[in-house]
Amino acid sequence: MNTVVAPADAIQAAWAALETLADPEIPVVSLRELGILRDVRQGANGLEVVITPTYSGCPAMGQIEDDVNATLQAAGLQAKVITQLAPAWTTDWMTEIAKEKLRAYGIAPPGQHCAKGREAGESVLRFVRGAAEPEPAVPCPHCGSSHTVESSHFGSTACKALYKCLDCQEPFDYFKPY
Repeated sequence: MNTVVAPADAIQAAWAALETLADPEIPVVSLRELGILRDVRQGANGLEVVITPTYSGCPAMGQIEDDVNATLQAAGLQAKVITQLAPAWTTDWMTEIAKEKLRAYGIAPPGQHCAKGREAGESVLRFVRGAAEPEPAVPCPHCGSSHTVESSHFGSTACKALYKCLDCQEPFDYFKPY
């Protein structure tokens, strides 16, 4: 016997199924905690799941789409996955829980650099920092020291930079703020 799932129930069931779906590159945080999973909604042709990449060239998006489809299929649901590029993803969409999980995993979480001006609806675009605006210190996720240096602007993925702590001598990724 086939049962028909009402749209509101399907949306709730999809959110529940996707709630803990982990990011393929950082398995300790969920797509929802990272702010990549943006919406589950009823579209004209059925259920739609909206995802936004951390940056437009993110190579993990194909895997994320496959994981969303597999997770929904395991829950008996079907949906179209929509990749939405605008508004662009920002680290401000990360939950505080995600930032704590990143830190515990050894990745320095981003600061709140993007929030300034967004409350008023401003679009903030900055290419370089001025001399009066020094780069804030990135605390080491291992020992907490702010005595750190950037080794490479690109870390294990393009959305992270590689840093080194000058106190404990440990290297670590820093999730760059966008």
